[in-house]
Amino acid sequence: MYYPLNVYIGKVREYAGSRPSAIAKYQVDGELKLTERGLEGDQQAEKIIHGGPDRALCHYPREHYLHWAREFPEQAEQFTAPAFGENISTQGLTEHDVYIGDIFRWGDALIQVTQPRSPCFKLNYHFGIRDMASLMQKSGRIGWLYRVVLAGNVSTDLPLELVSRVSDVSVAEAIAIAWHMPFDDEQYHRLLSAAGLSVSWTRTMQKRRISGKVEDNSRRLMGS
Repeated sequence: MYYPLNVYIGKVREYAGSRPSAIAKYQVDGELKLTERGLEGDQQAEKIIHGGPDRALCHYPREHYLHWAREFPEQAEQFTAPAFGENISTQGLTEHDVYIGDIFRWGDALIQVTQPRSPCFKLNYHFGIRDMASLMQKSGRIGWLYRVVLAGNVSTDLPLELVSRVSDVSVAEAIAIAWHMPFDDEQYHRLLSAAGLSVSWTRTMQKRRISGKVEDNSRRLMGS
């Protein structure tokens, strides 16, 4: 299957009441260079939690925007790509269709799905909605991240093509396992077994298995 895409990059900017962020992105067209750290010209403000080898690209399904526009009709004009800071936007791919470890060809490059996106409090400031990150996480409409398996030239004129599926855990299932069900060691083990899972999510799931408890996500979702 081939999936046409739109592509976005962004620069770090200041937000009143919050830390700097590069969530505000703009569309680019034509040929681009994709490195192991992401698209040339795209920035991340806090590289410990954003960007890096396992989070080089962010993908958000365009069809989710209708849901958010209906949820917040007075702010409906905000909910168009790339409002969630995504690099890649498509129609026809959602968290239910994409699996941890999926490898896509894009131009000369190969990219691999590593984890669902973990919504953070900066979304609250970006949209002016106090609990936007929490609502996004609860809805399961959060998108996913990629590592770059093979760097190369890519183009907005070229589609994504699924070339390998290496696990049986969909992104939607990973979201449910992580955030929508009680502590379940068997499901954490299943997620850990998914080829291609990011180091960050591997660490989190393994910590849960060792500690016997789920970590507190309130700071990530609401800020300090």
